[in-house]
Amino acid sequence: MTKLVNRIVALGLVCLMAFAVLSCSVPDDENKLTDITNAPSGTVTTLDKDIYNVKLEMIRGVLEKYYMGDIDYGKATEGLYSGFINSLGDPYTVYFSAEEYKKFSETTDGNYAGVGSTVTTNAEGYAEFVKPFKDGPAYNAGILPGDLIMEIDGESVTGQDLDTVVSKVRGPAGTSVTIKIYRKTTKEYLDITVVRGNIQTPTVEYKMLADSIGYIAVTEFDKVTESQFNSAVDDLTNQGMKALIVDLRDNPGGMLTTVVSMLSRILPKNELLIYMEDKEGHREEHFSNSNKTVDVPMAVMINGNSASASEVFAGCLQDYGKAKLVGTKSFGKGIVQSLIPLGDGSAIKVTTSKYFSPKGRNIHGVGFEPDIKVELDPELKGKASVEPEEDNQVQAAVDYLKTQIK
Repeated sequence: MTKLVNRIVALGLVCLMAFAVLSCSVPDDENKLTDITNAPSGTVTTLDKDIYNVKLEMIRGVLEKYYMGDIDYGKATEGLYSGFINSLGDPYTVYFSAEEYKKFSETTDGNYAGVGSTVTTNAEGYAEFVKPFKDGPAYNAGILPGDLIMEIDGESVTGQDLDTVVSKVRGPAGTSVTIKIYRKTTKEYLDITVVRGNIQTPTVEYKMLADSIGYIAVTEFDKVTESQFNSAVDDLTNQGMKALIVDLRDNPGGMLTTVVSMLSRILPKNELLIYMEDKEGHREEHFSNSNKTVDVPMAVMINGNSASASEVFAGCLQDYGKAKLVGTKSFGKGIVQSLIPLGDGSAIKVTTSKYFSPKGRNIHGVGFEPDIKVELDPELKGKASVEPEEDNQVQAAVDYLKTQIK
């Protein structure tokens, strides 16, 4: 079948991902339905639709007869779909209702209404603020990097998948959301009310550091990121850049098409950038397609929140010896999700393949090790913003690049 899915390197940890749609149809057998609810491992049986639905009808009958409250059948139906997906035990495979899918799609362009922060899932499974955007609603309300999200408007979100948590945080501009956070640095719980705003994600920030070393911080890989990154590279080049730092710390990932385009701006044409393999071993390759290159010494900065598309970028440049990785080990997400609309406004984000660096490295659950390991100074952790000149990890990259400048 002709491939219509434009795969993404998904956020797995984060709220910001992008996609292209897949048009698909499912054969409708009037008499039979695949049943996997009670099938032994490795087997699938088929049952008549009437038999398949008996238990559900029994449950509905009991509730209608005995349940004291009201039944919202629309909500119940959505719960069935979500439950089926959740039973897979894959945190990256998620069901979106029509409303959730609409909100999710808004982030593709880098513009949405919300509180203005990247969010991840930490090792304990809690949703965690990673980087509130400077002067954004979350930043101005006092939310700090590392704050854990415990409740949203009085509802516990512990154990919920990240996309669900993010959909509850987002909402129309001008409305308020109260977020109960746990601040690890002070070991206290705080209720913080944030007035949502219209957010234009600042995905790229750059400046020229001393010794003509360019510095580009990339917070996400959205649609807008490619042009912002190219403009930054061009401007720094025109300023006489002699070396370049690309900072991907706390970058949870994003669009595969974007990271491929950004790598194409750096590496020579026709270089293999990434390849993916699905469950049947089918391989999909992506190559550099630009005539432009960056021909100065480079360093790419990573940490434990650098995931997915960030790891594609970092691993590719490390494989080719184009850049040294500086910082701490990356998150380790080497699987790819595709977004499949279901025709009624809802969609499924489903894990469809593994990705590999040009040299065949898959780092899912492992991460990329830095060439130059440097822990962030403890006093800098939890600060809402840190300038490159006071950042010891950035300065380690600067020190390395000084030795490489000709």
